[in-house]
Amino acid sequence: MTPVATSVAHLASEETLSAFGNDPWWITTIKALAIFVFLMVCVLMMIMADRKVMGRMQQRHGPNRMGPWGLLQSLFDGIKLSLKEDLIPEGVDRFVYIAAPLIAAVPAFIAFAVIPIGPEVNLFGVITPLQLTDLPIAALVVLATAALGVYGFVLGGWASQSPYALLGGLRASAQVISYEIAMGLSFVAVFIMSGTLTTSGIVEAQRGLWFAVLLLPSFLIYLVTMVGETNRLPFDLAEGEGEIVGGFMTEYGSMKFTMFFLAEYVNMCTVAAVSVTLFLGGWYAPFGIGTAFPGANEGWWPALWWLLKFVGVMFLFIWARGSLPRVRYDQLMQLGWKVLIPIQLVWITAVAVVRMLILDDASPIVIGAVVAAFSAATLAAFYAWLRSVRRAREQEAVRRAENTRRAHEDSAFGGFPVPPSTAPHYGSSVLAEPPRTAAASATQRVKQKGEVTGA
Repeated sequence: MTPVATSVAHLASEETLSAFGNDPWWITTIKALAIFVFLMVCVLMMIMADRKVMGRMQQRHGPNRMGPWGLLQSLFDGIKLSLKEDLIPEGVDRFVYIAAPLIAAVPAFIAFAVIPIGPEVNLFGVITPLQLTDLPIAALVVLATAALGVYGFVLGGWASQSPYALLGGLRASAQVISYEIAMGLSFVAVFIMSGTLTTSGIVEAQRGLWFAVLLLPSFLIYLVTMVGETNRLPFDLAEGEGEIVGGFMTEYGSMKFTMFFLAEYVNMCTVAAVSVTLFLGGWYAPFGIGTAFPGANEGWWPALWWLLKFVGVMFLFIWARGSLPRVRYDQLMQLGWKVLIPIQLVWITAVAVVRMLILDDASPIVIGAVVAAFSAATLAAFYAWLRSVRRAREQEAVRRAENTRRAHEDSAFGGFPVPPSTAPHYGSSVLAEPPRTAAASATQRVKQKGEVTGA
């Protein structure tokens, strides 16, 4: 049997799933409840950390009144929102309007069910893995739930019967489509290297070397796409307050608004946990700790390593929000379709070719030649892209200089298009104004001054 056939047979067997499906019902219930409580506590702590850390970044204090060091601020915010009057706009589709926040929040909780937090442990006398469940296509479940979550934003914007909310929903759908393609392509490189779609198997494949090192381009692109997937700054165009009031949440308040807020932060927790699972070695101890501490990857210790990696990725969300300005919508779409997706396509092609050569026991010279060819093609494409960007900037500079020159020559150039004063407005109900002369204009100004001053 060839190495490729052996790998396919291993995929079909999925031996890593033998530890799942044997738990008593009460162990499964405890795991599900622990996941729910963990996510809710993470949301409260993340909201507080969002405000505290950004406050320090921006030379100001964060919340410091509610509870010791302001730790209960998020809890009191939730209580305040729940006590607000819950209004439903007149004329909306009530069922869809009410269901949209739930549709946005529930899929994020489901995705966390396939995240491995540790190896098998003794839980109340039962040997069970620190993971609710695993599936032969567990990694695809994460993508499926991410795609379902956007339905809540779209339906909320559509059901609100508001132009701002509808525009926010449309932006959310277009943004998720473009960035989910790049995110899925990041997953493809991981699948190729690990040879499995199970999350526990992907973690096991990183025992020696994390995929964040081996597949660095996929990891970096995933970090960008996970921010776009969660509608966080600098990619929060679906709820851009300066452009469309509040986006798809414009007509929502009280607990419905809270559900949208909850969905955003739970999604952040989910994509951060996925990054730890797929690229940062999952629950395996960081480099050096496993050597110095022989039992680092046994018992409950791996849960600590997983949590530290998780907190580090969550900090990146706050860092990006406090450091980067919001991009324009055309820049957002251009980054997704013209930069991230092409880079991913070239990268996973290179990974697949090299992986197949390794499985077929190709000589190192052939593998080196293939890697050199892909590297040269990538550098050439990058140079061509830089030239095109430079040329576009030069053309933009010429256009702006021409517009500036024309604006100096004609004060009306570039202004808001208004109909001429002598044209009939609003159909035939308002007659056209007579042509104005200098004398008539002076007489009119004197008349208006007299009406105002009483002279």
